[in-house]
Parts: sequence; structure tokens; C-alpha cells
Amino acid sequence: MRQKIFATYTGWIIAINAVAFLVFLILLNSMSQDTVISLLALQPAAILAGKNIWTFITSMFLHAGVLHLVANMISLMFIGSFVEKLIGKKRFLTFYFVAGLSAGILFVLISWITGSDINVFAVGASGAIFGLGGLLAVLTPRLPVLVFFIIPMPMWAAMGVLMFGLWALSLAAGLPIGNTAHLGGLIIGLAYGFYLKKKYPRKTKMISRYFSR
Repeated sequence: MRQKIFATYTGWIIAINAVAFLVFLILLNSMSQDTVISLLALQPAAILAGKNIWTFITSMFLHAGVLHLVANMISLMFIGSFVEKLIGKKRFLTFYFVAGLSAGILFVLISWITGSDINVFAVGASGAIFGLGGLLAVLTPRLPVLVFFIIPMPMWAAMGVLMFGLWALSLAAGLPIGNTAHLGGLIIGLAYGFYLKKKYPRKTKMISRYFSR
């Protein structure tokens, strides 16, 4: 079972996220919370001041709590493993990091432009996961999925519901959801999907037809 999990990059990324969460908890018990969060979480104010640039990466592997971690890792397990098989291991790994970094960059840019959330800290793999979802929305738009693990709908609709549904929820309930980061990942996923469709029209058309059954 262990060999099967670590045979994929998706499995390794999930394992790293789990270990990072445990390390994060250990650090919180040995250092001040403010110090740990400022060193590892992405904060637009710090980035714009030229500080803690590495948090574009470290924030991708940290989560705000157990539920945040579990929800993201379950999503990654299903979406990530599928994308990895679809586009290949190396291409998947590169795209995962590009999507995650793009999510963080848009989060910082929007904060800078609007002047809001400038001091907010962001963590989580959801920006990269939205990138994977955006890619699937283009390559396999009719693929049936379960939104919030219960509501069945095609992939293209699922990404729209998740994007705008979470945005509406955060506005209505005041929840700290990284909507602009999600949007950054989604845009990159859509863009890469259309790029692959243009470069490999026959293969992508065949994939789309196969997963629309």
C-alpha cells in the first residue's frame, strides 16, 4: 500500500503536506505563533516589502487546521492522481507548482491593487488544486464529479460552482477563504488546458470524448 501511494507525485505531495502540518504544530508549541506564521505563511505586506519570498512555496504546504488539510488532501487525492495519469508525472509536477505559485502571486497582486487583505496570511494547497480542476474543466468538461463530495455535476460546472460558491460563502459568513488565490490557480489551469487542446487537438478531443461517457 505504501509503495503504491509513493509511486505517484500526488502521493508524495499529500505526504509532504501531512508532514508539514505536523512540523507546523510542533513549531507552534516551541516558538511564538506570530513568528511561525510570519515565517511560513504568505502575507502580501511582507512580499511587497521584499521579505519572506520563500513563503510562496512554504504556504502551499501548510494548512490552517485539520479540516482544512483533510478537505484539500482528499480533493488532491482524486483530482491530482487523475491529472497525473492524464498528462504524465513530470508535466503534472511542474504544473502543480506553477498553479500554486500563480495562485499566490494573484493573491498578492489583488491585495496590492485593492489595498485589502494586505496583512492577511494565506496558507493551503487549494490554489494549486483549483489549477488542476481548471485544467480538467477544459480537457474533460463532462467528467462527472461530486461537488463538496455530495452534489453530482459535470467538471466544467463544478469548478464554477466551487469558485463562486466559496466566494459567496466567504462574503456572506465572513469566512477567511483565499478566493483570489483560488482564482489565480483556476486561470492558470484553464489557460494550460486550452494550450494543450491547441497543441494536441486529436489527443485532447479523444480524452474529452472518452470521459464524457
